[in-house]
Amino acid sequence: MSDVTRARHGRPVHHWRRDVIELAALFTAVAVADAVANLVGHGPDGPALLLISAVVLVATAAFHTWWARHHGHAPPVSDTDTGARSLPSEQTGQPTADAGASTLWRMRTTVRDAPGSLAALCTALAGHRVDILSLQTHPLAEGTVDEFLLRAPGDLEASGITRAVSLAGGTGTWIERADAHDLVDAPTRVLGLAARTALDAAELPLALRQLLGRCTIRQSPAGARSEDVPAEGTLEDSVMRLRAPEGGVITVERPYLPFTPTEFARARALVELDAVLGPRVPRSQDVLTLPEGNDITVRRADVDDLDAAKAMHERCTPRTLGMRYHGPVGDADRYLNHLLSPRFGRTLAVETASGRLVGLGHLLWDGDETEVALLVEDEWQRRGIGSELLRRLVEMAVSARCESVYAVTQASNTGMVAAMRGLGLPLDYQIEEGTLVITARLASEGVVKQVSAGSPERRRG
Repeated sequence: MSDVTRARHGRPVHHWRRDVIELAALFTAVAVADAVANLVGHGPDGPALLLISAVVLVATAAFHTWWARHHGHAPPVSDTDTGARSLPSEQTGQPTADAGASTLWRMRTTVRDAPGSLAALCTALAGHRVDILSLQTHPLAEGTVDEFLLRAPGDLEASGITRAVSLAGGTGTWIERADAHDLVDAPTRVLGLAARTALDAAELPLALRQLLGRCTIRQSPAGARSEDVPAEGTLEDSVMRLRAPEGGVITVERPYLPFTPTEFARARALVELDAVLGPRVPRSQDVLTLPEGNDITVRRADVDDLDAAKAMHERCTPRTLGMRYHGPVGDADRYLNHLLSPRFGRTLAVETASGRLVGLGHLLWDGDETEVALLVEDEWQRRGIGSELLRRLVEMAVSARCESVYAVTQASNTGMVAAMRGLGLPLDYQIEEGTLVITARLASEGVVKQVSAGSPERRRG
């Protein structure tokens, strides 16, 4: 370590010997320059000496050029460049990644719309042993957004990749970890999302979220004014607005990454497909036998079940309705249109053998979060119906790749608390404005098998 780089109490240390050497070098340089000037200007061989010096300098430059072309050199490293690899674990405090492992990354960057720009980017990635698994281009008015799926060495950090991309001309670079689902190419993924949307209207928000990545999706009620949004929708940087097929507006926000015209066109195509197909809900149902021997039917519900749901409300006690809706009991019916609409989530209904509706379970898309809610008629409580509905809702959330679900209830609602605990999943408890919010984490593997354990005997209807 030099005298200059050492620091004492946070300040650089300068030694007097270095100052003396620098002064001596300065006086020597002045003396040599004066001697050369006198020799060239006043000596008899001055012009010849000047010509010989020029020839020697030209020959030296030519030799250096030849040497540089025939012998590789390491690329220059800036003061802020620490290289693509991470520091050893003893310096960073983090465990060192296995050099033989690999990591999947999704990366997006903007390059100039000029020949060779993409080639320079690919060369920079290849220099760090990064394999390009897929590439999509999103043309813009100025430049092109390139979206990559990369497989990088396990010890190569995200900062190393973005630094290499920046040096190769990429701007506005964004990168995050990818998983096996991202290995599907874009056309196949879009066709799969379209097929899911065609089968179930409730899939539209999920399809948009999986198409566009981490984003927040909100839909205004059907009665909201949508005149400000044209039929073809609007795109403003990181916010897109699309007319919902049944009225209202679908708003999609992704503040961390602006949308491209290509993404906007894909999202609009999904919404248009949904509008053409109209309302639809899968009509499959399961007949379950409760421990006491009674048979019940569990099926998907929608707005066609509105009258039956209102009738169930009339049979429920005020305490049960208050536990579910956390507000005036007289307002309970007002929520049903929203809850039963497939635009805002999925609803499961429980019917008795006589066809009477005795339970509802809701999986609601709340922006970028997911809520679960249950209502079971008083006469049918404590029979395992709530637990069965909750297990099925969690299975739906897992298939939709939700990271968690939360339930809003009261501490005195022991049935809901017990049902959440019965999932066997990691739970978080929070008190917000006098209510209890229980969040179940779904990220662990094998969640579907875990929550399905202990389910009543079922048979397909």
